[in-house]
This record gives sequence, structure tokens and C-alpha cells, in this order.
Amino acid sequence: MEHDGVERTEDGRWIVVDGRRWRASDPSIPGPLRQELVDELMAARREVAAGEPDARGRVQHAKVALGERGEPWWEPGTDEGRRGRIRAVVLALTARRAPSGSICPSDVARTGGTSWRGLMDNVRAEVRALATRARWRSFSGGSPST
Repeated sequence: MEHDGVERTEDGRWIVVDGRRWRASDPSIPGPLRQELVDELMAARREVAAGEPDARGRVQHAKVALGERGEPWWEPGTDEGRRGRIRAVVLALTARRAPSGSICPSDVARTGGTSWRGLMDNVRAEVRALATRARWRSFSGGSPST
């Protein structure tokens, strides 16, 4: 089966490159958000090639955010797996939009599929945890949130 010039397995879960299977990105991620995550992945890969010390972590975050690593996107996830993916999406998007950009919790939640609204509390909790550890400032409606 081929999609966008890329060979895929019948179930769509894997792409095939030179006879080797690689996990496909989660197809439930909306197109513009998926493209932003792919752009972050490509930028991080270029930085790996340039010897940037933090670039491999950025590659990992982008790949987990896209569903290419971590718990398989087609299986029911665990709480820890969901938190890990949420964390990776937040870190990938903030790296991509930095230094002056911001992210919306709904963008992060939308990587969780069609039931993304149910993930909003998890996203907010993970952003608060990251903000505490990284000295980020979390805002809601333009005002610092708690």
C-alpha cells in the first residue's frame, strides 16, 4: 500500500523504507500541527548533524509527539504513556515556537486523537509540572495561571 509516495503496511501502522519497517506517524494528528512537529523533527536532526548537544533530546521529543516512538498510537494507552506523549508534544512545540512563541493546550491535546477534549486536564497538569521544573511561566488568557 502506498500513500503520499511512501510505502506502508496494509494496516497503515508502519512505513517501509529500503525493506525496513518504521513506525508511521499518528494519522489522527491534524495536518498543520503534524507539519509543525515534522518541521521540528527535521530542524533537530539538522542540529544533531551539526553537533548541537541538546539536539538528540529534541529529536526524541518530536518523534514521541508524532507517535513514532513511545506507546503505539493504535493501542489503548496507559496513563504514563499519555503523560509522556503530552510532555513530548509540549517540549517539541515550545522548541519549535521559541523563543517568543507560545502553545495552546488544545494544540497539545489534539495529538491525542478525536477525544482530545478529554485530555485537556492532563495537558494542563503536565504543563504545570514542566513549568515548575523548568521555571517556565504558564499563562491562561494572558494572565499567569496556577
